[in-house]
This record gives sequence, structure tokens and C-alpha cells, in this order.
Amino acid sequence: MMRQIRWVISVWVILCLVVVKGKGERLEVDTIPLPLRSYSIGKEIDSILGSSSLSTFFIELDSLRSGKDTVLTIVHLGDSHIQAGYYSGRLMRLFQGQFGNAGRGWISPLKLGRTNEPDDYFITSNIREWISGRCIQTRKKCPIGIGGIGIQSVSSSSIDMNVYIAPNNGAGYSFNQVILFRGEKAMPMLPVGALKDSIKTCLAQEPMVTGVMVDTFRIPYLIDTLKLHTSRKKLGTEELLPASSFKNLYYGFSLTNGESGILYHSIGVNGSMFVNYTDTSYVRQLALLKPSLLIVSLGTNETFGRRFNSEEFAMQVRAFLSLIKDYMPGTPVLLTTPPECYKRTYVNKKRTYVRNSNTQLAAKVLVQVAKEEGVACWDLFTVTGGKSSCVKWRKENLLGRDRIHFSKEGYREQGTLLYRAFMNTYNHWIIKEEKDE
Repeated sequence: MMRQIRWVISVWVILCLVVVKGKGERLEVDTIPLPLRSYSIGKEIDSILGSSSLSTFFIELDSLRSGKDTVLTIVHLGDSHIQAGYYSGRLMRLFQGQFGNAGRGWISPLKLGRTNEPDDYFITSNIREWISGRCIQTRKKCPIGIGGIGIQSVSSSSIDMNVYIAPNNGAGYSFNQVILFRGEKAMPMLPVGALKDSIKTCLAQEPMVTGVMVDTFRIPYLIDTLKLHTSRKKLGTEELLPASSFKNLYYGFSLTNGESGILYHSIGVNGSMFVNYTDTSYVRQLALLKPSLLIVSLGTNETFGRRFNSEEFAMQVRAFLSLIKDYMPGTPVLLTTPPECYKRTYVNKKRTYVRNSNTQLAAKVLVQVAKEEGVACWDLFTVTGGKSSCVKWRKENLLGRDRIHFSKEGYREQGTLLYRAFMNTYNHWIIKEEKDE
């Protein structure tokens, strides 16, 4: 009996993947399987609002899937939910597992700037004291780069900077090309160690955008470690320039492997809000990555203000989108709403936690603004259970002890949910395209 049931289900699945194209002609539609959810919290909403705005991205995705030798770039911009790397990291792994792995993408020197870093890479240096500028600073301690941060050495001595892929968590992210983003007056860096003579180094002749130099290191085979050392030589000569003539400011790296597939740049800064990224000089730098899709996961930090104002928040989101449209015209944008969390309060001088009701208001604003601005939106607030869902996520140990951030598994589950929504929407697009032909 069970075999008969399984056979019937198999036939039904096959029939679901077949559409009629013309009279008597049948065409199999090759859709993407969806990964299973690990938890049953929230609603089964495997779709994206305003998905028609993602058509150009789906076309490129389809081209990549059909075998075109190309790299499709996704940029995921956000706050501490993204900086940790678990949410976006799950998305990156799922996308690359299906469509090909083009490399680790953007990495920031976060630990050198004395903050937390994703666990799949390390950036180390012989210099311990760095000035760290961040996009959240009202008066930035130093200029910031694509990663929303910048680090500047207070020492006039030479600098070592080493890039490592973590042996376990970074599996699959060996690289053969490294792009270094640095300040215009920063000392350039050259490879050192056993590989130095085999690496082709292309030092920038002029800024890519105001104040940003972009150097490229090409390696003849895949490696997991690159060691760099500053050089005071005047470009193209053996003349040494005085150390005092440099302002050693570094922004981060992009790692690629020369393969076709998805290049996923994950950029997050703890405490950041829409207003922190709404800056012309920053967006001009972000545009250097040439994303085929920009995912924006912001809105949580805005909800902790004493008086959250929906109209003011909507204006901030629109101002950010306006800059994106100016400097990245034609780039599809996906806004994600913040999940519900708690906020800390005091009752009779005793600390306690209550649900942060402002997240629901922020989610509603983002859905509405996305609709009005013609961009896509994924309503994570609703998908994770909506009102009072923070209680359920906390009960499952998916919400952290601070009741704002999630556990590793909590973030990874959210990444799975967004990927499911993407692929379900993409599958519907595939079927529609086949029917329209």
C-alpha cells in the first residue's frame, strides 16, 4: 500500500513539472527544489512581494543556470543581523550550492576594528592599534569603505596584513584573486612569502571613486592564505617615500576564485540604520561592486527609539532608495522587514523584557514603501510568526540571551526561509516564462 502511495505521489510531482506549450506539445519545466525548514514557527509564505521588479535578476539567474560562463553578484546590506554572517552566510551557501560558487566576496577587517567578525575568515596584522571609523558614527573617526567601516593605522611603521580562509567554516572559499580597497594616500601592499614571485600585482594608478584605490592580486592557483606587506616605493621606481607622506587607511578585500556562479557580498555594521548608509560617497563606493541584486536588511535599530514615527521612518527609507536609484540605476532591490524582538525595560527598578511592538510598525512601513517605490519586499516579520513571535523563537532557543539577536541556528533558519521565498518566486517565474513562449 505504501509503495502505491509513493508511486502516486511521484507521478503527481512529475505531472506538476510539465506544462503544455502549443497544441499537443509538452515541455518539462525544470524548477528548483526548496530546502526544508528546520522549524515550524510562523507562516508558510514562500513568496516575495512585488516580485515583478526582480525579473532582470531572474533572467540573469536563468542564464547562469543554463550554463553561461558568468558571475552574478548579490550584495546584502544590513546591521548586526548581517554582520554576524550566519543569516547571509546561509543564503550565500544555498545560492552557490545551486548556481555555482564564484568566491567568498567582500570581507572587512572587523576584528582589527575591534568588533565581531564572521567565522569563515580572518584578517590579521602586526599592528594592534587601529583607529576604526564606522558608518554609525556621527563624527567618523576615519573615512569608511564599502564594508561600512575603515581602519587607519596610528603607527608610521610598516604594516603586515594577512588574509586567511578558516579551515572548517570557510571550506570551499579558496581564492585566486584578491582585490584590496584602500585609501588614496595609504601605502600600497605587496605579496610576501613563498608565493610573492608568482603573484601578479596590479596597483591602482588612480582612484576608482574619490579617495578609494583598488589594487588587484592574481594568483596562478587556488590558495587559502595571502600575506601582504606595505611598500614605501614610489610607483614604478625604487625611490622610497617618507613614511610621513602616507595616511594608512584600509577598507577591506574581495575574494574570488575565477569560476562562474554567485558572488555574494555580505555587508553589515552593528547598530546601523537606513540613515547611516544614506550617503552619496558611500553609495558611490557600493556601486563599484556592480550588484545584479541588492538585498537590504535594516529597520531593527530604528525601532528602539523612544518615539518611533512611521512617517519619519518611511522618509528615511525613501531617501536611501532614491540614492540607490541615482547611483545604481536598474539594480533590483529587495527590502526585508525586521523580525520581532524584545526590548529591555524596568519595572520597580527591576530589569525585564517586553515585545518590541515597533517592529510591527516598521515592517508595515517597509512593505508599503516597497510597493510605492516599485521594489521587492520580503516580509520576514510575518514569515517568522508576526505579533508575539519573539516568544516562540525564544522558547525554541533561536533568540539570543539579549532577546534582540538570534542564535546561529535562528539566523540560519531565516536564511533558509528567504532562500525558499526566492526559489519559489523564481520557479513561478520560470513556469510563466515557459507558458508565454
